[in-house]
Amino acid sequence: MTAAARGGVTVRVPAKINLELIVGPRRADGYHDLSTVFHAVGLYDDITVTPASQWAVTLSGPYRHLVPETGDNLALKAARLLAQRAAAEAAADPEPAEEVEEPSRGPLRQVPSKPEEPQGIGPVHVHIAKEIPVAAGMAGGSADAAATLVACDALWQLNTDREVLDELAAELGSDVNFALTGGTAIGSGRGERVAPVLSRGRYHWVLAVAKEGLSTPAVFAECDRLRDDRGEHDIPDPQPSPDMMAALRGGDSHALGAALRNDLQEAALSLRPDLQEVLDAGLEYGALGGIVSGSGPTLAFLVDGPEGALDLAVALTASGVASDVKRAVGPAHGAHVLNAPAGTPLGRK
Repeated sequence: MTAAARGGVTVRVPAKINLELIVGPRRADGYHDLSTVFHAVGLYDDITVTPASQWAVTLSGPYRHLVPETGDNLALKAARLLAQRAAAEAAADPEPAEEVEEPSRGPLRQVPSKPEEPQGIGPVHVHIAKEIPVAAGMAGGSADAAATLVACDALWQLNTDREVLDELAAELGSDVNFALTGGTAIGSGRGERVAPVLSRGRYHWVLAVAKEGLSTPAVFAECDRLRDDRGEHDIPDPQPSPDMMAALRGGDSHALGAALRNDLQEAALSLRPDLQEVLDAGLEYGALGGIVSGSGPTLAFLVDGPEGALDLAVALTASGVASDVKRAVGPAHGAHVLNAPAGTPLGRK
Protein backbone atom coordinates (compact mmCIF):
# COMPACT_ATOMS: atom_id res chain seq x y z
CA MET A 1 0.00 0.00 0.00
CA THR A 2 1.41 3.40 -0.96
CA ALA A 3 1.83 6.30 1.43
CA ALA A 4 -0.90 8.17 -0.43
CA ALA A 5 -3.32 5.28 0.05
CA ARG A 6 -2.59 5.35 3.78
CA GLY A 7 -3.23 9.09 3.92
CA GLY A 8 0.49 9.90 4.11
CA VAL A 9 2.95 11.99 2.12
CA THR A 10 6.35 10.82 0.86
CA VAL A 11 9.14 13.28 0.05
CA ARG A 12 12.48 12.49 -1.56
CA VAL A 13 15.56 14.53 -0.61
CA PRO A 14 19.16 14.37 -1.87
CA ALA A 15 22.52 14.27 -0.17
CA LYS A 16 24.95 17.13 -0.67
CA ILE A 17 28.65 17.56 -1.15
CA ASN A 18 30.60 20.78 -0.81
CA LEU A 19 32.50 21.69 -3.95
CA GLU A 20 34.11 24.52 -2.05
CA LEU A 21 34.15 25.29 1.66
CA ILE A 22 36.00 28.41 2.78
CA VAL A 23 36.05 28.93 6.54
CA GLY A 24 36.28 32.42 7.98
CA PRO A 25 37.48 33.42 11.45
CA ARG A 26 35.78 32.08 14.55
CA ARG A 27 32.97 34.38 15.67
CA ALA A 28 32.15 35.45 19.21
CA ASP A 29 29.29 32.91 19.30
CA GLY A 30 31.69 30.06 18.45
CA TYR A 31 30.47 29.64 14.87
CA HIS A 32 32.39 30.52 11.72
CA ASP A 33 31.23 32.49 8.73
CA LEU A 34 31.41 30.30 5.66
CA SER A 35 31.43 30.61 1.92
CA THR A 36 30.48 27.28 0.47
CA VAL A 37 29.26 25.88 -2.82
CA PHE A 38 26.64 23.23 -2.13
CA HIS A 39 25.98 20.56 -4.75
CA ALA A 40 23.09 18.13 -4.41
CA VAL A 41 23.75 14.61 -5.70
CA GLY A 42 21.48 11.71 -6.57
CA LEU A 43 21.75 9.78 -3.34
CA TYR A 44 18.41 10.01 -1.56
CA ASP A 45 16.45 9.51 1.63
CA ASP A 46 12.68 9.03 1.36
CA ILE A 47 10.65 10.44 4.23
CA THR A 48 7.00 9.46 4.74
CA VAL A 49 4.74 11.20 7.23
CA THR A 50 1.34 9.84 8.22
CA PRO A 51 -1.18 11.01 10.85
CA ALA A 52 -0.68 9.25 14.18
CA SER A 53 -1.90 9.29 17.75
CA GLN A 54 1.52 10.39 19.03
CA TRP A 55 4.75 11.81 17.64
CA ALA A 56 7.07 9.02 16.50
CA VAL A 57 9.92 8.26 14.09
CA THR A 58 11.14 4.96 12.65
CA LEU A 59 13.85 4.07 10.17
CA SER A 60 14.79 1.52 7.56
CA GLY A 61 17.78 1.14 5.27
CA PRO A 62 21.50 0.43 5.67
CA TYR A 63 22.20 3.30 8.08
CA ARG A 64 19.10 3.00 10.27
CA HIS A 65 21.06 1.85 13.33
CA LEU A 66 23.04 5.11 13.37
CA VAL A 67 20.02 7.43 13.72
CA PRO A 68 18.00 7.89 16.93
CA GLU A 69 14.32 6.96 16.97
CA THR A 70 13.67 9.44 19.76
CA GLY A 71 12.66 13.04 20.21
CA ASP A 72 16.24 14.05 19.42
CA ASN A 73 15.74 13.06 15.79
CA LEU A 74 15.99 16.21 13.69
CA ALA A 75 13.18 15.14 11.37
CA LEU A 76 10.79 14.78 14.30
CA LYS A 77 11.90 18.19 15.58
CA ALA A 78 11.09 19.63 12.16
CA ALA A 79 7.55 18.22 12.22
CA ARG A 80 6.89 19.62 15.67
CA LEU A 81 8.39 23.00 14.78
CA LEU A 82 6.12 23.40 11.76
CA ALA A 83 3.08 22.37 13.82
CA GLN A 84 3.96 24.93 16.50
CA ARG A 85 4.40 27.66 13.90
CA ALA A 86 1.06 26.86 12.25
CA ALA A 87 -0.73 26.86 15.62
CA ALA A 88 0.86 30.19 16.58
CA GLU A 89 -0.16 31.78 13.29
CA ALA A 90 -3.73 30.51 13.67
CA ALA A 91 -3.97 31.91 17.19
CA ALA A 92 -2.63 35.29 16.03
CA ASP A 93 -5.08 35.50 13.13
CA PRO A 94 -8.55 34.58 14.46
CA GLU A 95 -11.65 34.52 12.31
CA PRO A 96 -13.44 37.90 11.88
CA ALA A 97 -16.08 38.76 14.44
CA GLU A 98 -19.58 37.55 13.64
CA GLU A 99 -22.61 39.85 13.60
CA VAL A 100 -25.56 38.48 15.59
CA GLU A 101 -29.02 39.89 16.21
CA GLU A 102 -30.59 39.68 19.63
CA PRO A 103 -34.34 40.26 19.32
CA SER A 104 -34.70 41.56 22.88
CA ARG A 105 -31.98 44.18 22.32
CA GLY A 106 -32.72 45.21 18.78
CA PRO A 107 -29.62 46.10 16.70
CA LEU A 108 -26.86 43.81 15.53
CA ARG A 109 -23.77 43.48 17.69
CA GLN A 110 -20.39 41.89 16.97
CA VAL A 111 -19.33 38.77 18.82
CA PRO A 112 -15.63 37.83 18.49
CA SER A 113 -15.13 34.42 16.94
CA LYS A 114 -13.39 31.88 19.12
CA PRO A 115 -9.92 31.05 17.75
CA GLU A 116 -9.72 27.49 16.50
CA GLU A 117 -6.76 25.15 16.23
CA PRO A 118 -5.65 24.52 12.65
CA GLN A 119 -7.67 21.65 11.23
CA GLY A 120 -5.84 18.36 10.79
CA ILE A 121 -2.57 19.38 12.41
CA GLY A 122 -1.37 16.96 15.02
CA PRO A 123 1.08 14.17 15.78
CA VAL A 124 2.60 12.31 12.85
CA HIS A 125 4.61 9.17 12.36
CA VAL A 126 7.81 9.96 10.44
CA HIS A 127 9.44 7.09 8.60
CA ILE A 128 12.91 7.58 7.12
CA ALA A 129 14.17 5.21 4.44
CA LYS A 130 17.83 5.96 5.12
CA GLU A 131 20.19 5.73 2.16
CA ILE A 132 22.32 8.83 2.86
CA PRO A 133 25.30 7.99 5.10
CA VAL A 134 25.24 9.34 8.65
CA ALA A 135 27.80 11.76 10.16
CA ALA A 136 29.50 11.69 6.78
CA GLY A 137 29.61 15.33 5.70
CA MET A 138 26.64 14.83 3.35
CA ALA A 139 23.94 16.59 5.42
CA GLY A 140 21.81 13.47 5.83
CA GLY A 141 20.15 14.66 9.03
CA SER A 142 19.55 18.11 7.59
CA ALA A 143 18.09 16.55 4.46
CA ASP A 144 15.62 14.53 6.53
CA ALA A 145 14.56 17.66 8.43
CA ALA A 146 13.97 19.55 5.17
CA ALA A 147 11.98 16.67 3.70
CA THR A 148 9.84 16.47 6.83
CA LEU A 149 9.01 20.17 6.61
CA VAL A 150 7.87 19.69 3.00
CA ALA A 151 5.97 16.49 3.80
CA CYS A 152 4.11 17.91 6.80
CA ASP A 153 3.33 21.09 4.91
CA ALA A 154 1.66 18.98 2.22
CA LEU A 155 -0.03 16.59 4.67
CA TRP A 156 -1.55 19.43 6.69
CA GLN A 157 -2.33 21.43 3.52
CA LEU A 158 -0.71 24.55 4.95
CA ASN A 159 0.75 25.93 1.70
CA THR A 160 3.39 27.64 3.83
CA ASP A 161 5.27 30.58 2.33
CA ARG A 162 8.77 29.62 1.21
CA GLU A 163 10.20 32.42 3.36
CA VAL A 164 8.65 30.82 6.44
CA LEU A 165 9.99 27.38 5.53
CA ASP A 166 13.45 28.90 5.08
CA GLU A 167 13.17 30.55 8.49
CA LEU A 168 12.25 27.25 10.14
CA ALA A 169 14.99 25.44 8.23
CA ALA A 170 17.62 27.90 9.49
CA GLU A 171 16.40 27.32 13.04
CA LEU A 172 16.85 23.56 12.63
CA GLY A 173 20.39 23.58 11.21
CA SER A 174 22.90 25.18 8.85
CA ASP A 175 22.39 22.80 5.89
CA VAL A 176 18.61 22.41 6.04
CA ASN A 177 17.91 25.39 3.78
CA PHE A 178 20.01 23.97 0.97
CA ALA A 179 18.25 20.61 1.20
CA LEU A 180 15.01 22.46 0.44
CA THR A 181 16.63 24.12 -2.57
CA GLY A 182 18.88 21.48 -4.13
CA GLY A 183 20.80 22.02 -7.35
CA THR A 184 24.05 23.95 -6.97
CA ALA A 185 24.07 27.01 -4.72
CA ILE A 186 26.28 29.30 -2.69
CA GLY A 187 25.87 29.18 1.08
CA SER A 188 26.93 32.00 3.39
CA GLY A 189 26.63 32.88 7.05
CA ARG A 190 26.71 29.51 8.82
CA GLY A 191 25.60 28.06 5.49
CA GLU A 192 21.93 28.81 6.11
CA ARG A 193 21.78 31.69 3.62
CA VAL A 194 21.46 30.06 0.21
CA ALA A 195 21.53 31.65 -3.24
CA PRO A 196 21.50 29.90 -6.64
CA VAL A 197 24.72 29.90 -8.63
CA LEU A 198 25.04 29.97 -12.40
CA SER A 199 26.05 26.44 -13.28
CA ARG A 200 26.04 24.25 -16.36
CA GLY A 201 26.44 20.54 -16.93
CA ARG A 202 26.00 17.29 -15.07
CA TYR A 203 28.79 15.84 -12.95
CA HIS A 204 29.59 12.25 -12.05
CA TRP A 205 30.86 11.43 -8.57
CA VAL A 206 32.27 8.47 -6.71
CA LEU A 207 31.76 8.65 -2.95
CA ALA A 208 33.94 6.71 -0.53
CA VAL A 209 32.03 6.43 2.74
CA ALA A 210 34.01 5.74 5.91
CA LYS A 211 32.80 3.23 8.48
CA GLU A 212 33.02 5.72 11.33
CA GLY A 213 31.69 9.28 11.22
CA LEU A 214 33.29 12.54 12.25
CA SER A 215 31.85 15.12 14.61
CA THR A 216 31.36 18.46 12.86
CA PRO A 217 32.17 20.51 16.02
CA ALA A 218 35.34 18.44 16.51
CA VAL A 219 36.49 19.13 12.96
CA PHE A 220 35.91 22.88 13.29
CA ALA A 221 37.75 22.85 16.64
CA GLU A 222 40.68 21.05 15.01
CA CYS A 223 40.69 23.62 12.20
CA ASP A 224 40.92 26.39 14.80
CA ARG A 225 43.72 24.55 16.63
CA LEU A 226 45.77 24.08 13.48
CA ARG A 227 45.37 27.74 12.58
CA ASP A 228 46.34 28.83 16.08
CA ASP A 229 49.41 26.58 16.03
CA ARG A 230 50.56 28.29 12.84
CA GLY A 231 49.80 31.73 14.21
CA GLU A 232 47.08 32.36 11.63
CA HIS A 233 45.00 34.99 13.39
CA ASP A 234 44.18 37.33 10.51
CA ILE A 235 41.72 35.10 8.65
CA PRO A 236 39.95 36.96 5.82
CA ASP A 237 36.21 36.98 5.42
CA PRO A 238 35.23 34.06 3.18
CA GLN A 239 34.29 34.69 -0.45
CA PRO A 240 33.57 32.32 -3.36
CA SER A 241 36.67 31.74 -5.46
CA PRO A 242 36.77 32.99 -9.07
CA ASP A 243 38.13 29.62 -10.25
CA MET A 244 35.13 27.74 -8.83
CA MET A 245 32.62 30.19 -10.31
CA ALA A 246 34.29 30.01 -13.73
CA ALA A 247 34.35 26.21 -13.70
CA LEU A 248 30.64 26.00 -12.88
CA ARG A 249 29.68 28.60 -15.48
CA GLY A 250 31.62 26.72 -18.12
CA GLY A 251 30.38 23.26 -17.17
CA ASP A 252 34.00 22.08 -17.34
CA SER A 253 34.60 18.90 -15.31
CA HIS A 254 38.38 19.19 -15.52
CA ALA A 255 38.33 22.81 -14.34
CA LEU A 256 35.91 21.89 -11.56
CA GLY A 257 38.16 19.06 -10.41
CA ALA A 258 41.09 21.47 -10.15
CA ALA A 259 39.00 24.07 -8.27
CA LEU A 260 37.70 21.78 -5.50
CA ARG A 261 38.61 23.25 -2.11
CA ASN A 262 37.78 22.53 1.52
CA ASP A 263 39.38 24.46 4.39
CA LEU A 264 38.22 21.71 6.78
CA GLN A 265 40.03 18.98 4.87
CA GLU A 266 43.31 19.38 6.73
CA ALA A 267 41.48 19.14 10.07
CA ALA A 268 39.50 16.08 8.98
CA LEU A 269 42.68 14.34 7.82
CA SER A 270 44.39 15.30 11.09
CA LEU A 271 41.64 13.56 13.05
CA ARG A 272 41.40 10.66 10.62
CA PRO A 273 44.82 10.07 8.98
CA ASP A 274 43.50 6.88 7.34
CA LEU A 275 41.47 9.02 4.93
CA GLN A 276 44.63 10.24 3.22
CA GLU A 277 45.26 6.77 1.78
CA VAL A 278 41.78 6.73 0.24
CA LEU A 279 42.20 10.23 -1.16
CA ASP A 280 45.55 9.36 -2.71
CA ALA A 281 44.16 6.15 -4.20
CA GLY A 282 41.21 7.90 -5.82
CA LEU A 283 43.47 10.41 -7.52
CA GLU A 284 45.92 7.70 -8.55
CA TYR A 285 43.09 5.70 -10.15
CA GLY A 286 42.10 8.57 -12.40
CA ALA A 287 39.74 10.96 -10.58
CA LEU A 288 39.71 14.50 -11.94
CA GLY A 289 39.69 15.76 -8.38
CA GLY A 290 39.03 14.59 -4.85
CA ILE A 291 37.86 16.33 -1.70
CA VAL A 292 36.62 15.68 1.83
CA SER A 293 32.92 16.55 1.74
CA GLY A 294 32.00 19.11 4.38
CA SER A 295 33.39 18.08 7.74
CA GLY A 296 33.94 14.54 6.44
CA PRO A 297 34.74 11.78 6.50
CA THR A 298 33.15 11.02 3.10
CA LEU A 299 35.55 11.54 0.19
CA ALA A 300 34.03 12.77 -3.07
CA PHE A 301 35.83 12.07 -6.33
CA LEU A 302 34.88 13.79 -9.57
CA VAL A 303 35.18 11.66 -12.71
CA ASP A 304 34.62 12.27 -16.41
CA GLY A 305 31.46 10.22 -16.93
CA PRO A 306 29.53 7.08 -15.98
CA GLU A 307 32.24 4.71 -17.25
CA GLY A 308 34.85 6.57 -15.25
CA ALA A 309 32.62 6.36 -12.19
CA LEU A 310 32.24 2.60 -12.55
CA ASP A 311 35.97 2.11 -13.11
CA LEU A 312 36.93 4.16 -10.06
CA ALA A 313 34.32 2.53 -7.82
CA VAL A 314 35.61 -0.91 -8.78
CA ALA A 315 39.24 0.13 -8.29
CA LEU A 316 38.64 1.60 -4.82
CA THR A 317 36.72 -1.47 -3.71
CA ALA A 318 39.16 -4.00 -5.21
CA SER A 319 42.15 -2.25 -3.68
CA GLY A 320 40.64 -2.58 -0.23
CA VAL A 321 41.02 1.10 0.69
CA ALA A 322 37.25 1.65 0.69
CA SER A 323 34.48 -0.84 1.37
CA ASP A 324 31.41 1.40 1.06
CA VAL A 325 31.57 3.10 -2.35
CA LYS A 326 28.67 4.81 -4.09
CA ARG A 327 28.14 6.52 -7.44
CA ALA A 328 25.96 9.58 -7.90
CA VAL A 329 25.23 12.32 -10.39
CA GLY A 330 24.64 15.99 -9.64
CA PRO A 331 23.06 18.41 -9.48
CA ALA A 332 19.85 16.91 -8.11
CA HIS A 333 16.52 18.49 -7.19
CA GLY A 334 15.92 19.50 -3.58
CA ALA A 335 13.23 18.02 -1.34
CA HIS A 336 10.18 17.18 -3.46
CA VAL A 337 6.91 15.31 -2.97
CA LEU A 338 6.72 11.85 -4.53
CA ASN A 339 3.14 11.04 -3.60
CA ALA A 340 0.34 12.42 -1.45
CA PRO A 341 -3.39 11.87 -0.90
CA ALA A 342 -5.61 12.98 -3.76
CA GLY A 343 -6.51 16.65 -3.54
CA THR A 344 -3.45 17.64 -1.51
CA PRO A 345 -2.06 20.98 -2.77
CA LEU A 346 1.66 20.43 -3.38
CA GLY A 347 2.67 23.96 -4.32
CA ARG A 348 3.86 26.66 -1.90
CA LYS A 349 3.24 30.37 -2.06
